[in-house]
Amino acid sequence: MPLRRRDILQGLAVAGLAPVPGRSAAPEPPALPVPPLVELQPGVPATLTARVGATEFFPGKPSPTAGYNGSLLGPTLRVRSGDEVALEVRNELPEATTVHWHGLLVPATADGGPHDPIEPGAGWKAVLPVRQPASTCWYHPHPHGRTGLQVYGGLAGMLIVTDREEQALGLPSRYGVDDLPLLLQDKVFDRGQRLIYPRGPMALMHGVHGNTLLVNGVRAPRAAVPAGLVRLRLLNGANARVYDLAFEDGRSFHWIASDGGLLREPVPLQRLPLAPAQRAEILVDFSDARPALLVNRTPAAVQPLLHFAPAGERRPTALPRKLASWQTPSRGAVAQRRRLTMTTGMEGTGGMQGMHGMPMPHGFDGKPFDMARIDQRVKLGDVEVWEVSALPGMMMDQPHPFHMHGVHFEVLRRDGQPPGPLDAGRRDTVLVQEAVELLVHFTQPAPRVPFMYHCHILEHEDAGMMGQFTVT
Repeated sequence: MPLRRRDILQGLAVAGLAPVPGRSAAPEPPALPVPPLVELQPGVPATLTARVGATEFFPGKPSPTAGYNGSLLGPTLRVRSGDEVALEVRNELPEATTVHWHGLLVPATADGGPHDPIEPGAGWKAVLPVRQPASTCWYHPHPHGRTGLQVYGGLAGMLIVTDREEQALGLPSRYGVDDLPLLLQDKVFDRGQRLIYPRGPMALMHGVHGNTLLVNGVRAPRAAVPAGLVRLRLLNGANARVYDLAFEDGRSFHWIASDGGLLREPVPLQRLPLAPAQRAEILVDFSDARPALLVNRTPAAVQPLLHFAPAGERRPTALPRKLASWQTPSRGAVAQRRRLTMTTGMEGTGGMQGMHGMPMPHGFDGKPFDMARIDQRVKLGDVEVWEVSALPGMMMDQPHPFHMHGVHFEVLRRDGQPPGPLDAGRRDTVLVQEAVELLVHFTQPAPRVPFMYHCHILEHEDAGMMGQFTVT
């Protein structure tokens, strides 16, 4: 059957879970595709067009997908801190969409949340005043109730902020050579190796977990890299999966940046967890010229993600001892403390029966998302502590990635204890299982159009685990 314009929406909206696709003879790993780089310049508007297409994840097996300026995913956007840039988003999808600049600190009118729908055939113009440190951000759709399907279908791309302080460190910066953008996702393929989007109670409860892992839209590709220090920009663009990243040979690497930019100093690691929507930058020393394999570790298996083939003259590179400095707001400056509890249900805003027969909807504090309701009101410039927890029981042992728009925060405590080293840095997304205390500084205005906070398991978000706040 020929692929049609609406296949990305009709073809993927399939009920039930699919079995693992049949295996065939394993060919040589394909080359890692590197998204084209678009340098955003003041006074030169750039355009992103969301459109449907088709992608062969398996040879000769096209699946309906969507992308920005192409059939799958989107270009990498790069902008200098201090610049003000303009983008136009055009919607050639058969349904409404939005584009959220995830991690950018911009006013809510430019944030691209669910209050800014772009109807089919229409466009939306955003002006982005970029005033934040160097960081790895991303962009993706955010229409309420359809975010999971649209991101899963392929609408996502990386957005890189650079600044002079980062450039002065001498970190690897040759895009696509020793500075690699890696967008991690997982998808479900049926026995015919056709992409489907599962629905049903388990997908709603846990989010969609695929049976196939992808890097930049390709299964276990191969990256040719220099025999030296290489920077990997890791983005978990999955709907629900938490990755546990490591190298198969156990080699160590240095973690240098989280969601909000560079850490104060490099952190040596052998494993790095990455929740949905989180970003991490790591430096890997390939000067030994030995092939390497980045994997995802699970209790049941070690799953290959990306093969590395170092080549060329061996070039050991010194690692900076210090990376960045920033001022953490004083605890004495805290204007207010807020407590939020993430609650889950089984039927969107309907919910399943919880303790004592009471319904438990997806939401916060038992309330599902309501576009007409403002849940929190914050003063511009204030520093607050937000304590976020997940309601225990009823299959709620699953951790939830909690994301806030328009802010960066620091983790103060987990379950009443000081945070561990993996909670370092400035963030916009944090994995919540026990109670987590966050120190949040509100620097961006949102007087009329609110910012969102939500679970970044996209099926939970779509089903109502989201709230909104104004900043005035």
